[in-house]
Amino acid sequence: MNLKNILKNLILMALILFLGGCATTNNPDPLESMNRGIYKFNTAFDDTVAKPVAKGYKAVAPSFVVKGINNFFNNIRDIITVINDLLQFKVKHALNDASRVAINSTIGILGFVDVHTMTGGERRKEDFGQTLGHWGVGSGAYIVIPFFGPSTVRDGFGLVADTLYFDPISYISDVRTRNQVRLGQFIDARTELLNASDILEEASIDPYAFQRDAYLQYRDSLVNDSDGSVDYDDENLLSDGYEPFTEEELVSSTANN
Repeated sequence: MNLKNILKNLILMALILFLGGCATTNNPDPLESMNRGIYKFNTAFDDTVAKPVAKGYKAVAPSFVVKGINNFFNNIRDIITVINDLLQFKVKHALNDASRVAINSTIGILGFVDVHTMTGGERRKEDFGQTLGHWGVGSGAYIVIPFFGPSTVRDGFGLVADTLYFDPISYISDVRTRNQVRLGQFIDARTELLNASDILEEASIDPYAFQRDAYLQYRDSLVNDSDGSVDYDDENLLSDGYEPFTEEELVSSTANN
């Protein structure tokens, strides 16, 4: 797909989302009944498939291998951040994040060693949902996406854009190889969260509502470039999302409680 078609599709997507955001009512969750059903499915999938696979991977693989693979996928994710920095005209952030990718991809051996962080560099995360929000597109209704978890109409479109257009993995020509890398990315993301405690079920008699409110508050803080401090520390909450936290963020989030 060439750059002209990518830009055309993104502009069309933004226009659709802008119109949808303008029509948003005061109820952030008009699809609650459907969302609760998908939430239950995601929780069951995580309990029976995702979490056991992640635990098995962490038990078998040496810790330095687990960390190196996590660094590798984070380095790929940083490329998405750079693109969205530029789309938001955040030049200073783009320079920092681009230098992170350059340093980690070369000195850090394709990102397996996070040299940038080791030398005091900062890691930031930007996605196309944040970019749309930055330019005034409303979040739209809250939705729960199968396998991915909490989102909104805007963030759902953002996920599609990031995955199809900005993520280098999508440009791997061999389908089998691309799918294998995606599977590795999924296992890595779930493994990254294994040290988080199961706080969601203990923190609220309605885990679904707790997850929804925490997600919406957190995404709002990201769009507005605030510190992102949100009182949600649940493993399922984080593992169901499409933007995994680092262990440092999880520890910081736990401390806030």
